[in-house]
Amino acid sequence: MVLASAIDTTQALAGAVERAKASVVQVRVGRGGVGTGIIWPASRAAGQSSLILTNAHVVMFAGDVDIVTADGRIFGAALLASDGMLDLALLSVNAALPAAEVGDSQRLRVGELAFAIGNPWGQANVVTAGVISGLGRLPQSMRNLPYIRTDVRLAPGNSGGPLLNAGGQVIGINAMILGGDLGIAIPSHIADAWLAERLGRAPAR
Repeated sequence: MVLASAIDTTQALAGAVERAKASVVQVRVGRGGVGTGIIWPASRAAGQSSLILTNAHVVMFAGDVDIVTADGRIFGAALLASDGMLDLALLSVNAALPAAEVGDSQRLRVGELAFAIGNPWGQANVVTAGVISGLGRLPQSMRNLPYIRTDVRLAPGNSGGPLLNAGGQVIGINAMILGGDLGIAIPSHIADAWLAERLGRAPAR
């Protein structure tokens, strides 16, 4: 019974991560540069456009930007806004794409399971796992706003991708590697508030 319960739990986690993959995209810039982006909920622009959040450093100095969806479709993207201090950027694509489910990053606890989906070293849709190892602030960056620290393994190409909870909900946007082995993510409620300010709407949370 214990083994069956463990298998059921593992399968549930895998299912949640698999569902989340549909809202994760590759962000391609310049000569082969690759990052990751998240199709954000309640963010449809006019017509059939969708909005994507990623890191500002992913698209910094970029000319043309393309996104590649989980099912392999490629779309040109327009850069709508970028904030280098917060390390967030907003892209628009002319397509109706499946949005992510966003969790409540204000209720996170140290020790919770966490997952990342990204494109480390250009490899598509790689999943890594760990725990929330710290919650706090980085005084010299991100405008002294809250951050999430995890031991989820990240590499170049994960930037802009989602940090997920055990239910597959986005709780953060992976932004940097600290000390060589700890990941730093921007909490989802901070990212959503930033996007809401640019869209002139109330934050989702």
